Amino acid sequence: MGESKREAQTSQSSMSDQRGFISANQFRPDPYMQSRTAEGTLNAAIVHADISRSYEEYLEIFDAFYADNVEGSSETTEEPIHGKAGVRSLIFGFLVPLHAMAEVGGVSISVQQTPIPGDVIDETHSAWTLELVGATGKVCTVNWRTFRKWNDSRVVLEHHYDYQQRGEPLSGSVLEPPTGFHKSS
Repeated sequence: MGESKREAQTSQSSMSDQRGFISANQFRPDPYMQSRTAEGTLNAAIVHADISRSYEEYLEIFDAFYADNVEGSSETTEEPIHGKAGVRSLIFGFLVPLHAMAEVGGVSISVQQTPIPGDVIDETHSAWTLELVGATGKVCTVNWRTFRKWNDSRVVLEHHYDYQQRGEPLSGSVLEPPTGFHKSS
């Protein structure tokens, strides 16, 4: 009996001396990984949506991933646009003509995205390419970079920069990046 009492004390002591206890913090998501996962999911949804089928799919993606208090800006805007409604109306203003160009005008549209590595928690960068090919074979390519600030799995800030366009516009006007934080002229 003395032997089992000693074993019980030893096992109790060794359990309390071990550092393998589970902490509640282990169940909280890592903010760095959470923002990277949300960024990847958002970007995949944008790339796989089909503008020739519908522009509404992009608006649904926006509604699902962007915070109500989102702030949008670009290197060409004087002041940022505040709030989901304001940013959503800009996106709508870009998507409707793009959808019409694809559905009625026969323009082939492709979107590509490349993540840009970073090490700041809740901040992501990506490079985007929008290519439009007209029925005549005329090509217009628009490139830009996007910086996003995340709060949990919602975008609270999006900034577009390094905007470049190659080729002549297919619609007679300069194209803006599809998440449209550029003010219309």
